[in-house]
Amino acid sequence: MQQAAAPKSEAATTAHDSRAGLGLRLAVALGASSLAGFAADRLMADAVPDLLARAILSALLAATGVGLALFYLVVSPLARSRADLHDRYQAALADALRDPLTGLGNHRAFQEELDRQVSSAQRYGVPLSLAIVDLDAFKAINDGRGHAFGDKALAHFGTLMSAGLRRADRPFRIGGDEFAILLPHTDAAGAKIVLRRLLASALQPALRTETDPGSLSFSAGVSALQPASSRAQLYSQADAALYAAKRSGRTDVQIFDAATEPTEDTGGVGMAVSEVIARGWLRPVYQPIIELKTGALLGVEGLIRPVSPAPFDNPGSLFSAAAASGHLVALDMTCLETIVAGAMNLVPGAFLSVNLSPATVEAPEFSTAALLSILARHGFPPERLLLELTEQQPVTDLERIRLKLDTCRGAGIRLAADDVGAGYAGLRLLAELTFDMIKVDLTLVQRSASSASSSAVIESVVALAGRTGAMLVAEGIEHPEQLQQLEQLGITVGQGFLLGRPGSLPGSAPGAAESRGQALPLVEAAPMAAGAASMSAWRQSIGLPVA
Repeated sequence: MQQAAAPKSEAATTAHDSRAGLGLRLAVALGASSLAGFAADRLMADAVPDLLARAILSALLAATGVGLALFYLVVSPLARSRADLHDRYQAALADALRDPLTGLGNHRAFQEELDRQVSSAQRYGVPLSLAIVDLDAFKAINDGRGHAFGDKALAHFGTLMSAGLRRADRPFRIGGDEFAILLPHTDAAGAKIVLRRLLASALQPALRTETDPGSLSFSAGVSALQPASSRAQLYSQADAALYAAKRSGRTDVQIFDAATEPTEDTGGVGMAVSEVIARGWLRPVYQPIIELKTGALLGVEGLIRPVSPAPFDNPGSLFSAAAASGHLVALDMTCLETIVAGAMNLVPGAFLSVNLSPATVEAPEFSTAALLSILARHGFPPERLLLELTEQQPVTDLERIRLKLDTCRGAGIRLAADDVGAGYAGLRLLAELTFDMIKVDLTLVQRSASSASSSAVIESVVALAGRTGAMLVAEGIEHPEQLQQLEQLGITVGQGFLLGRPGSLPGSAPGAAESRGQALPLVEAAPMAAGAASMSAWRQSIGLPVA
């Protein structure tokens, strides 16, 4: 909470200083005007003997002096201050809509401009085209020459787009190595010409230096807005044309053709994910994490649910679509902010865990500064946040992930390994990184009561947690028999439908206790000590015995 209080205190000090300065300028203006009136009265004593006339002239001169003094000492500085505040607001707004790596508009800016351009084109009956651009073999650049060089390639391509497009065209970086270009007053054939020129420019050999990324190639799909089509159709058709360009051998620009394009709705799915992100069609829910022996609430896992009119029935289909369409990083970061914003009333001492994929941690959009900015916006202390990592997608740069997570840990954020035991991938992360919490995969827990092999895996994970001092959490507890088995295996913390289903924050609404089941009484954890520096201090701060 201290981080949130600091800006408020600074703002209050600034406002106080501003009011004091205004008062001082008013006093100076009035004092100067009074002196001017007195001096005028004395100077006119001989020239204007009539006291009444002299008083009137003195009052007029004093009023003129007051007006001039107020204008130069009060009104003019206020006008400059207002203009300066307006400029700063516009600069902050521009930064929020700009991709920091390329300088182009970001995903949010693209969504807003797409809405505006489609509405304008349909209102005035003018053509509008959209191009979706994907760099060819960009993964090979990242894997072969490193992410830093890949970032330079993206920045270089952003510069090419800014220089090679027409003044009216609007380029955006909408995620990873994917870009979008809005071309107003342009039909599909004209848009293809513009994109072919840009492709020729990107393919030109550049100066071969250590910092120059050299020539780049891309594939692009173009679609034109039809009188009866929507923004979603415009995007999905451009995306379908992009996939056609890739299938034809890449390094190509193709226009959407309804007669030849496949009917699969890959582009529509990507657009649907983009709309969920842009419109905020997400709802946070929280599942309690309980100390099994006492029923104490140690923390909650923040989860996300799509809400109507989002075209996804469950979070699994939403995240699968995001991964397939290249929007996983944007969705992860949006979910993180949604969950943190909804956790304002989390009981004192309880922690909040949030899922992130390693691909998101690897991405340039993710940084400790960005994470701390989200927490500061909602007044949530970093010491109460846990990031849960699960390796559902391949990890391409483990060292990059390690460096970023070490920075997060330095800021007080804790780390958890999720779905451990669900295969080699989860165990690999556990072997390579240091975690404060280890969460045993729910399928392993559910089989532990009847399977000797599953119990053996859990026993090995328990031994590893004992050596590292990590808290061990069993996921997916649904039956009392599992509680007995887990107690025998030495697991003391768990979550699952038996202990509480995902819903509103525990204790935040009447009737919440009923949703947690009847297996365990629920009590709050002791308040967390701010900035706990070690795992032992953290365990102690949430009411667990020190390992």
